[in-house]
Amino acid sequence: MRATVDFAPLFRSSVGFDRMLNALDLASRIPTVDNWPPYDIIKTGEDDYRIDMAVAGLAENDLTITQERNTLVVTGRKVPEPQSAAEYLHRGIAGREFERRFDLAEHMKVTDAHFENGLLSITLKREIPEAMKPRRIAITSSTIRAEEAVPQIEARKEAA
Repeated sequence: MRATVDFAPLFRSSVGFDRMLNALDLASRIPTVDNWPPYDIIKTGEDDYRIDMAVAGLAENDLTITQERNTLVVTGRKVPEPQSAAEYLHRGIAGREFERRFDLAEHMKVTDAHFENGLLSITLKREIPEAMKPRRIAITSSTIRAEEAVPQIEARKEAA
């Protein structure tokens, strides 16, 4: 049994975090039933991440990766094999279809996807636009100090 968390106090004391709080609220309500394929989420740097998925039984052309806004979707659909004379006595390697969704933070971009030995690695990077990075704001005062007074231009008097 899961305990329900009330985010109402956070809504009252925060500004601009409504999307994140709604995502937390939604995540706490949805039970996670399917845990296949297994995956790891690894932080490889300050703004760099990698998702490793074990997709044994699937080939590279069976996988599709799409990013739409802040959602990364990894889909696996095995291309049907032609019927062979082989009869499986035990089939333990999962090759079933799946769709795994990852909610991404703002400004996350997929930079690379690599498939090797049944392991799909997706590299992500947070790229914050220059306009959104912190910047220092100069503070000005309405009073002008004597040393900061506007210099006056003095004209030389020329002797005639």
